[in-house]
Amino acid sequence: MIELNDVTVEFDGRRVLESTTLSFEAGTSVALTGPNGSGKTTLLRILAGLLKPTFGTRRGPRPREVAYVSQHVSTNPWMPLTVGEVLAMSQYRHRGLLGPLRGADRRRISDASSRLEIDDLFDRSFGELSGGQCQRVRMAAALAADAPCLMLDEPITGLDLASQFRILNVIDDEREAGRLVVLSTHHLEEAETCDRVIMLAGRVVADGPP
Repeated sequence: MIELNDVTVEFDGRRVLESTTLSFEAGTSVALTGPNGSGKTTLLRILAGLLKPTFGTRRGPRPREVAYVSQHVSTNPWMPLTVGEVLAMSQYRHRGLLGPLRGADRRRISDASSRLEIDDLFDRSFGELSGGQCQRVRMAAALAADAPCLMLDEPITGLDLASQFRILNVIDDEREAGRLVVLSTHHLEEAETCDRVIMLAGRVVADGPP
């Protein structure tokens, strides 16, 4: 589904990811592990098509065919969007920026919100949610996009146990449904739930089953 060939990434002349050749198949879950600054987020953004390599090539789905969830961040109480509006934005890839929600769009949103157990949050301000609620909404939006690839940057870091459990279950379900799921993590316990673990230290130092 995605192939990287001799991919190297440099920022301001500093090499953050050495020549990397990897392939990723549909119907698998892959954990990217390593210390801070090891290249996990950089590699994830390359895979998602959001960052162009300095050298080398990426072959795979276009960015609009990848659902990307960035690192969990604190919400802001001034954010004017409701949860329902955030979820509606996930349908832009299906209907365009100004197109009205159709029946299929609403069904995708409803299914994703049920799976993340956020049905009761639709009218809440997104900026007023707790960290766990916020991450569940962001995950639901990614699922509702119905993309063949899910790229998740530390999806459960700092969350309550209930949110961690729900998100990990969803990741497993998406893999079973035939999607490619790639996540970055600091936690070996989380990595062990995946089919494959890639350890990074500015380059790939290990790659295989957990």
